Amino acid sequence: MSIEERPRIEVIHTAKNDPSYNLPYAPAIVVNGGRLLFTAAMAAPTYHHHPHRPEEFDDMPEDAEGQARRTMEQLKELLAAAGGTLSDVVFVTRYIKDVAANQDAINRVQAEYFGAHRPSSCTVEVVRLATDPRLKFEMSVVACVPD
Repeated sequence: MSIEERPRIEVIHTAKNDPSYNLPYAPAIVVNGGRLLFTAAMAAPTYHHHPHRPEEFDDMPEDAEGQARRTMEQLKELLAAAGGTLSDVVFVTRYIKDVAANQDAINRVQAEYFGAHRPSSCTVEVVRLATDPRLKFEMSVVACVPD
């Protein structure tokens, strides 16, 4: 297959791939074209003052699902500003406070937003997120937006 025939974003599996595993992520992704976009760690309020002002987080949802939903909406806005969509995301790093209590809700929201698209990902459990102690979730992504 020539470089011109390859998809811009290509999911890679080894010969050991068993589709019955239904992974919620891609084991690996090759980027064959486009522009790379890197986000900062984003939380329910992406834009806020520094040093942090607690009152700017007062309207943030208290639950992990609401925080994930607001974060995904902000991600969509950032991607659109660069000419991309959620299907251009190739890697997600998730920072979750109390994985046992919050990961399932965050996974449901991400599945809703990403649909059949499965970026590669990494999840890290944290004791506290730096922006505000009420945060349960932050994420950063790498995307490959069209030229």
